[in-house]
Amino acid sequence: MSLERPKASPDNGSNGDEKTLSKLSQLPSPSATTGTFPDKNSSFLNGVRGTVADPVTAAFLAGGVAGAVSRTIVSPLERLKILLQIQTVGREEYKLSIWQALKKIGKEEGWRGFMRGNGTNCIRIIPYSAVQFGSYNFYKRFAEPSPGADLTPLRRLICGGAAGITSVIITYPLDIVRTRLSIQSASFAALKRESAGERLPGMFTTMVLIYKNEGGFFALYRGIVPTVAGVAPYVGLNFMTYESVRKYLTPEGDTTPGPLRKLLAGAISGAVAQTCTYPFDVLRRRFQINTMSNMGYQYKSIFDAVRIIVAEEGARGLFKGIAPNLLKVAPSMASSWLSFELTRDFLISLDDR
Repeated sequence: MSLERPKASPDNGSNGDEKTLSKLSQLPSPSATTGTFPDKNSSFLNGVRGTVADPVTAAFLAGGVAGAVSRTIVSPLERLKILLQIQTVGREEYKLSIWQALKKIGKEEGWRGFMRGNGTNCIRIIPYSAVQFGSYNFYKRFAEPSPGADLTPLRRLICGGAAGITSVIITYPLDIVRTRLSIQSASFAALKRESAGERLPGMFTTMVLIYKNEGGFFALYRGIVPTVAGVAPYVGLNFMTYESVRKYLTPEGDTTPGPLRKLLAGAISGAVAQTCTYPFDVLRRRFQINTMSNMGYQYKSIFDAVRIIVAEEGARGLFKGIAPNLLKVAPSMASSWLSFELTRDFLISLDDR
């Protein structure tokens, strides 16, 4: 067998070249071939942009960002507030000034003590805040007299309350786990930890233990009634106050105030809403540890809890922890509203690009 190529005659070669050229000329040009892909990609990207730029979707995503930013900033004060809320007569390990209590946490638990429970809190607050802002904008559509019209303060209050209830129901199990994680490493004598180096259960383990040892699925929703009773008016007041103050602070001729004015409006709205509804927050924390080993208060109902707290601790017992809470609520709500508006406006602007 010969390995040499067979020699073609001149006539056959020329005919072959002509056929090859004619076939090549029939192929689509590179520009025509590559031009089809950008059209498909651009249509897909336009669809994504349109979805993300929808007001409800943009509010949902921006709400998640706002929640994570605001809670991380004030995590040390949030944990201190919880430790103060669950103290009662004879349980006064953290009956100190705010600064001394923060020093106690840092000395006994290190810097991690300031962030104890914040991971769970962020996992909870991202969907919680996302659902809250998203559902508020969703409910607003049904409350508007006409599309895009301003709501009255009462309608803002109702829409905010409905948004608060929606977000609590969806994320409440994470809230009760966050409370347990916040106090289990604290130096309460009633907890009786065997050693300082004892390994504490994490988020998932804590949730499983609550489910197995404290009543199953319903144990993960213990304390939800006072929570809803407090969150509904709190969120309603927060949205109502913020939008009213924001409108008041908007310079004449402008459609939106500057960043500093938004921060101020957020701080005012958070302080007003938190002060008005704070006793419900105390009741929520007490009920969340109502069956916790050695720490339970064994309240029979909301009214029974209020009666016992007032009888044993006075009316001030319903406002325990409010000082660090007010210190945290101003930067928390200010950063939350500002980051929400910046993120939402950016997402909505994607539809114009």
